[in-house]
Amino acid sequence: MRGFLEKQLRSDGFDVLAFESTEKLPRSTDPDVFVLGDPGALDWCRVPDCPVIVLGGSDPDAKVRALERCDDYLARPFVYEELVARIRAVLRRCPPRSELVDLGHLVIDRAARRVLAHGHDVVLSQKEYALLVKLASDPDRVFTREHLLRDVWGYPNFAPTRTVESHASRVRCKLEAAGLEGWVVNAWGVGYKLRPAV
Repeated sequence: MRGFLEKQLRSDGFDVLAFESTEKLPRSTDPDVFVLGDPGALDWCRVPDCPVIVLGGSDPDAKVRALERCDDYLARPFVYEELVARIRAVLRRCPPRSELVDLGHLVIDRAARRVLAHGHDVVLSQKEYALLVKLASDPDRVFTREHLLRDVWGYPNFAPTRTVESHASRVRCKLEAAGLEGWVVNAWGVGYKLRPAV
């Protein structure tokens, strides 16, 4: 089910992170909504500070117990379109989240799709911008090439392409031209990360 939902939600425009356990979530993960596949996991898992939708059985008592600690509950079997509607309904009830990613000398305004280096605009293509936003979402993390191909380009599987390398190189050059030396780092054999200057 996790694989199916990840694929379908991504195709519907959601940015999805899928993990077998919340214990495997990076500590800096800051989701807008969390979909939990087991109501029993509410007893032990580390759920981020965000709305939680639980997918569980049809037992009324279990549903009532879960709803005491989560924001919504959807019993299996469910219709995928109803889950999407419930996710959007939960998001509408949430206060707006900050659209500003502030890394000091580098600021990304996601609402305006604008990148500022030392207060000056950096012009990026659509995919260059999407790549930078992904890297900036967790500056301490090395994103694998496969992860970037999946999340930025939407490739479901590994593909023999150099598009990650070429886009990362262009982003690095544009940031360096704006005075941000060494911010895009190639972790050889793994992928890329941001290394903000201290």
